[in-house]
Amino acid sequence: MDTLNALNKLNFVDAVRPRSMPAVQQRRNKLSNKLWEQIQLAKSQMEHTHFVIKRRVTVKDLEGNYKSIERPKRIKPWWFMATDGTLCLSVFYGSKRIELIPDKTSVSVKNMNDLIEALELLKSETEAGSFDAAIEHASGALKLNFNKNR
Repeated sequence: MDTLNALNKLNFVDAVRPRSMPAVQQRRNKLSNKLWEQIQLAKSQMEHTHFVIKRRVTVKDLEGNYKSIERPKRIKPWWFMATDGTLCLSVFYGSKRIELIPDKTSVSVKNMNDLIEALELLKSETEAGSFDAAIEHASGALKLNFNKNR
């Protein structure tokens, strides 16, 4: 009966794992992952190291056979030096710049340390759902671009 007493410490519930994730959560996760990449890229630039993410691609060799290889993923920094010399950060969802606050698309920071802090704050706010409306707007704009070509 010791195992029964040990199991009494656990909180059992009747829960079913969802089959699919809501679209809002998928978009949050996508932006959160991209912000994580930007944080790692900024940290590597501060430490003068290289940050590389590998991705698998399928290529055709000279004989016509397909094989899967790893290639480095190209990560573009979201920050730039403004004309007045300050460091500015824009957040992108796909190729669309997100308006974090109405009519404001960039965050101004003093140095790379502040940039990393700003990215970490943006990541935590994204995971909390603060930018859901902005992400939804950018996602809708991206979908419109796909429909133009058809």
